[in-house]
Amino acid sequence: MSDRLSFSLQINGEEHALAVAPERTLLEVLREELRATGTRRGCDQGSCGACMVLVDGEPRLSCLSLAVTLRGRAITTIEGVETAGALHPVQRALIQHGAVQCGFCMSGIVVTAKALLDHNPSPTLDEIRQALGSNVCRCSGYAKVIEAIASLSKVRPHE
Repeated sequence: MSDRLSFSLQINGEEHALAVAPERTLLEVLREELRATGTRRGCDQGSCGACMVLVDGEPRLSCLSLAVTLRGRAITTIEGVETAGALHPVQRALIQHGAVQCGFCMSGIVVTAKALLDHNPSPTLDEIRQALGSNVCRCSGYAKVIEAIASLSKVRPHE
């Protein structure tokens, strides 16, 4: 009996054939097997959101997700959020509003904000805050992050 399972994952629109131990998390597979290092390793306990990816368009903590359980699901990492080779509007807004400080948390924040805006193009400030509730910014840049995401909302930031 082999200690590795063979399966494929769809990541950023590409199929990747893998043979990994069944206990490997998606985070480990992304970073160590596929060298997709934009997804950050933070707490390894699901508390910080640095490892957030999208699974079928929904935010998912990759440090708590076994890779083998995601067969057949569409996984989007920070490397896959660009639009036609350009920064995603969320990325541009974060830069324009000076919300990027050390950058460690940004990949998780970007994919979380993308999911929010994909599902709700007009979130209120409270909805933005709630969506980002699983993302920790060690630099405490939350005000500018929320301002940047609100700038993309069809609801005015002061509402």
